[in-house]
Amino acid sequence: MDGIDWNVAQKVGEMLAGGSPYLGSDAGGVQPLAEQFAARVSAYTGLTLPESLPPIELVDRPAWIEANIATMRPLLEPLSERLGRGSGPLAPAMRSITQLLLGAQMGAVTGMLSQRVLGQYDIALLDPARPPRLLLLAPNIAQAARNLSLDREEFTAWVAIHEVTHAVQFGGAPWLRGHLAGLLRELIDGMQVSVGLPHSGTPHGGGQAGGRALRIPDASDLRTLAQRLRGGELLRLGLGEDRWALVERMQATMSLIEGHAEHVMDAVGAEELPTLERMRSAMNRRRRDRGWPWRILERLLGLEMKMRQYEIGRSFCDEVVAQAGRQALTVAWSSAEMLPSTSELEHPELWLARTHVPSVTS
Repeated sequence: MDGIDWNVAQKVGEMLAGGSPYLGSDAGGVQPLAEQFAARVSAYTGLTLPESLPPIELVDRPAWIEANIATMRPLLEPLSERLGRGSGPLAPAMRSITQLLLGAQMGAVTGMLSQRVLGQYDIALLDPARPPRLLLLAPNIAQAARNLSLDREEFTAWVAIHEVTHAVQFGGAPWLRGHLAGLLRELIDGMQVSVGLPHSGTPHGGGQAGGRALRIPDASDLRTLAQRLRGGELLRLGLGEDRWALVERMQATMSLIEGHAEHVMDAVGAEELPTLERMRSAMNRRRRDRGWPWRILERLLGLEMKMRQYEIGRSFCDEVVAQAGRQALTVAWSSAEMLPSTSELEHPELWLARTHVPSVTS
């Protein structure tokens, strides 16, 4: 039995997404550019061009929410099924309440994020049969271009380069999808989810394998909680240190993926987009000048830390290219063993030394 009411998630998400005028932009005008950019990205990165590029789709916020719910369902189904189990006279009522609450929470997250996201390479890691999609949120791009005083067509093309780069990454490194899927399955399989309180006699650390019993926190626990909340580590607190090691491995990979796309979108865009420097400056300002509701949401979800990881990934790629040339980055996509670790992302010279990539500056 599914432990999340996905219909509620969609409805709550659309409610919180807010009104956004969909200006009916024609994706057909972006598609030829996307294919052209894909060829340039392939030439720059050394990654093989995919046989077929997903078509660019200009979508509104409800459509983006629907797409992300469809992507999240196979990720969360193993956990939601565990929530759907249980026995006792109150179990059916508890399941119904839990379904509604979790659906509302998922809807709240996707609804809020739908107001900020500009584009997405939508790939279902745990559902290989579902083809990837290249999504651009037309109303958000139009709104951002207007607020930042940017040329809308150039801005759309620039965002498209970023998402197309993801398509080239996964197409040129076919092992990458399976690698991330394996980490994700390991993370999900090791998590235990329950509703309600454990038996009062359950000792700390007891219960199901991998589960964590509830206990009254002491002063040290509360200090740790406060520190991690301030540091945006609520997710780490909920998962526990054993699961967090997997999250860090996934974050390191995602940091490379996003940082590489940031690096490439500027390198390739410089050849085609006259106002690129202005767009980059405006985009950095947009990310920096977020209002307090967004800062709170990012801390609760760990997104602030995620944005920091993307900055580290971009800096890593910039430094590797500066020291060893752009062909050096191609090595990172050759196998899972060549991916940089968290430490190597912060110190690219360690990765260059481990992978024996010669420096052009030596």
